[in-house]
Amino acid sequence: MANAASGTTVHDVCKLKFLELKVKRNYRFIVFKIEGQQVVVEKLGSHGDNYDDFIASLPSDECRYAVFDFDFITNENCQKSKIYFIAWSPETSKVRMKMVYASSKDRFKRELDGIQIELQATDPSEMSFDIIKARAY
Repeated sequence: MANAASGTTVHDVCKLKFLELKVKRNYRFIVFKIEGQQVVVEKLGSHGDNYDDFIASLPSDECRYAVFDFDFITNENCQKSKIYFIAWSPETSKVRMKMVYASSKDRFKRELDGIQIELQATDPSEMSFDIIKARAY
């Protein structure tokens, strides 16, 4: 189904890979991009990858959507996990690209059932590991 605002559709592989991240925990992160009129998977981060690997996979001058599976231990010593949705829109990306990603975001996010925390970032400092940790608790 196309997004009325931007005409963008979501490729079925996006939903399938997200489900594998959420249920089977096959991946640490997934980076999505809009190609033509469709959201597609650009990169899958293996379960052994860390947050630095994730940050390195985002282009410095183009928008992307991403999900990151963050594992942490609570103050009560319990192992937990939170799934983050990150809308990456760097200042240096083209205005048209920013508009397309912004108008497609909510529709795309609804396709990914199980997102727990959302972040929007225009600069790496807005999604630093410290911010990720602070939002998890």
